[in-house]
Amino acid sequence: MQSDAVAGDPGLPLAGFTVVSLEQAVAAPIATRHLADLGARVIKIERIGEGDFARNYDAAVHGLASHFVWLNRGKESLCVDLKADAGIAAVRTLIAGADVFVQNSAPGAAERLGLGAEDLRADHPELIAVNMSGYGTSGPFVDRKAYDMLVQAETGLVSITGTPETATKTGIPTSDIAAGMYALSAIQAALLRRERTGTGATIDIAMFDATVEWLGHSMYMQMYQDVQIKRMGLSHASIAPYDAYPTRDGQILIGVQNDRGWRTLVTDVFQRPELAGDPRFATNIERVRHRSEVDAVVGELTAGFDTADLDDRLAKAGIPAAQLGDMKDLIAHPQLSARDRWREVQTEAGPIRAVLPPMTFRDIELRMGAVPALGEQTDTVLAEIGLDAVRIAELRSAGIVQ
Repeated sequence: MQSDAVAGDPGLPLAGFTVVSLEQAVAAPIATRHLADLGARVIKIERIGEGDFARNYDAAVHGLASHFVWLNRGKESLCVDLKADAGIAAVRTLIAGADVFVQNSAPGAAERLGLGAEDLRADHPELIAVNMSGYGTSGPFVDRKAYDMLVQAETGLVSITGTPETATKTGIPTSDIAAGMYALSAIQAALLRRERTGTGATIDIAMFDATVEWLGHSMYMQMYQDVQIKRMGLSHASIAPYDAYPTRDGQILIGVQNDRGWRTLVTDVFQRPELAGDPRFATNIERVRHRSEVDAVVGELTAGFDTADLDDRLAKAGIPAAQLGDMKDLIAHPQLSARDRWREVQTEAGPIRAVLPPMTFRDIELRMGAVPALGEQTDTVLAEIGLDAVRIAELRSAGIVQ
């Protein structure tokens, strides 16, 4: 099912596929937004009145919520009461014509609504049904609330994030995004397999599992060396020098990952060749062992440079380094403007700026559709599944659709 209004460029990788998503917050919406970017038609099912609760997190973007405009462009909004039999019937009819159904409702909620993967695929075995949850479909945590911060804590991600004094969650919803990216990958793999075999799939994605996967290095260090990775701020447990160092007018981050890089840093950049052969610093193992001395030496040398000058010198020498930017710096970053990464996206509040998706195809630009108003496409979608104007008006009058 693909309406003419959103069919888009047939050259887009997922043009012609339809995704129905009963979604909210971050994990499922980021997966389906990328599917929309790639050309799929994404129909987002929202609650009457409120819609996706991420619509109300803030009002930062011309009165719209920043999370919502980030995660929901290119989608259509169908606003329907899933507690009403007529609402569920409409959604089941919609899913019957779709390729993919994604849901990240509370544990068991989709099944209680008759939207569980087993029920849906019994009638439509070619369907790809994706269940996104906090902790998976079994185990002692199956019914627990699973906000991003809670999963970061439960997996131990916060134990390696922050400073020696304070554990912190990451500044972005890492567990949500990790789950969304694995959902995106799995959906595309399932679509590819279905093209080859005709077989659909039931896919379970847990935020907990996705975060555990990303903690592989730290987990293996604990299992096989009995080492808990330390919280080190901007530093690195296994590499030195690797930290932010003072300059005359600020700070710069330097990360030297091998001994050749250390020799280049002290010889070519700092003009201190005697430090290259100092036995305390000659190898990374010794530099980590003498981290405080390394940091003291490097910090004393970086303090003699202006940030921009040192950044340029380090780049020319091939030393990994970066200036410590904030969000204002990011928006003005020359790497975005020089590569023409900014585009305009439409919303109900007017156009906003957005950055192109990170999947860059050389032969076609991915689609960056409008951010839908709540229920903006309700009538269109209902008409496509066979409801006439009179019936749609009746449902709207009864508060079943919006």
